[in-house]
Amino acid sequence: MAERRNGWLRRGERLVRRVLPRSFMGRSLLIVLIPLLVTQGVALGLFYGTHLHTVSRRLSDSVAAEMALAMDAVRRNPQDQARIFADLREHTQVSLSIAPHAPFPAGPSSHVLGPVDDDLRRAVSAAFGEPCRLEWDDAAQLIRVEVPLVEGGVLTATIPRKRLDTEPIWLFVAWASGSALALFLLATWFTGKQVRAVRRLAEAAESFGQGRDPGPIEPQGALEIRKAAVAFNRMQARVNRFVAQRTAVLAGVSHDLRTPLTRLRLTLAMLPTQGQVPAEILREDVEDMVSDIAEMERLIGSYLSFARGEGAETPVPTDLRALVEEVAQAAQRAGGQVIAIHAEDAVVACVRPDAMRRVLTNLAENARRHGGRMAFSVRRTGREAEIILDDDGPGIAPARRRQVFRAYDAAGPSGGNGLGLTIARDIVHAHGGAISLTDSPLGGLRVVLTIPV
Repeated sequence: MAERRNGWLRRGERLVRRVLPRSFMGRSLLIVLIPLLVTQGVALGLFYGTHLHTVSRRLSDSVAAEMALAMDAVRRNPQDQARIFADLREHTQVSLSIAPHAPFPAGPSSHVLGPVDDDLRRAVSAAFGEPCRLEWDDAAQLIRVEVPLVEGGVLTATIPRKRLDTEPIWLFVAWASGSALALFLLATWFTGKQVRAVRRLAEAAESFGQGRDPGPIEPQGALEIRKAAVAFNRMQARVNRFVAQRTAVLAGVSHDLRTPLTRLRLTLAMLPTQGQVPAEILREDVEDMVSDIAEMERLIGSYLSFARGEGAETPVPTDLRALVEEVAQAAQRAGGQVIAIHAEDAVVACVRPDAMRRVLTNLAENARRHGGRMAFSVRRTGREAEIILDDDGPGIAPARRRQVFRAYDAAGPSGGNGLGLTIARDIVHAHGGAISLTDSPLGGLRVVLTIPV
């Protein structure tokens, strides 16, 4: 039973998907059109079934009552018939005439759009107790009502249509349809603008995914679409920066690998190829080759460390104070001197612990190598946490503080800045934070890491 019900549901879903439009524009317009049609239909039903019918019934009852009162007055005072009919015509615009011996005309009544003909026929038949016949004169805007009299003859009433009509029903239908069409066209215009913004974003993403760089797109449309465009621009800039950094680092490593490789090739070329050679003679050459291999391993290791970046580590809530204390203890064991750790009781941020430990370790190693004495501080400022590292080294000139984050700046891997600060910046940016360099109260460099909490 459950499988049969699920099969019906799947068939129903396939049928709905086949009927519904596939485009975002079509579905958006359908979402607008269906409630609009339902609202207009409900309004038309309420007007026709309640307001129009009630007003028409009351107007018809009023006209029938006037006709019945006039006939009652004539029956009581037959000699005043002309005066009574004249007064009725003057005050109510209803003209009555009696044909004493005329037969009741055969044939059906004419009909008009709306409930007025049925209401008038019902009201006149109820007032006189006899069926009546209606004729509508559209040219003269008059209604001719013929009623058979009990005493014989036919009563003919000529009634202005304005006494019974509130307004033509087609006018209300035209107004409702016109307003619905205007609203639908307005919704189509607004939806088209939103869809164009989404289409531009999709085209830019597809172009960027195919290797073409369309450049940043201008945020347009609704707030959510603008946010998506801004996020796409940031992602595009980050990917471009990522590719450029990896390309530059790989080029630097490749360039610097040529030097030890060339020395190895020269050393191997100078080694004897015949006879027996004492090991003491080759010891210096072997040590040089081992040193070159160690340098190559260091270069390749630094590149692999940079290429790994933040890795697949999952961010978890981490106590930054405990993390800083752990890094400070490791720096002391390596020969550094940590003179102070200023930290609030609990500063917790959602970070990748291993990646952030790597950042702090790189910074502490730089401080130990260039100065020796260092101080750590951890504090929370609003929605952000700050980790500050001060050292007493020579510092960095303000003009060079932006350049030191470039991988292998200036002199290349063997003589430039290396990858430590580049890795630190990439990891901090991946956490949504920032890294800045300023002067330290200890006389050296102050590194400030800002991490969102």
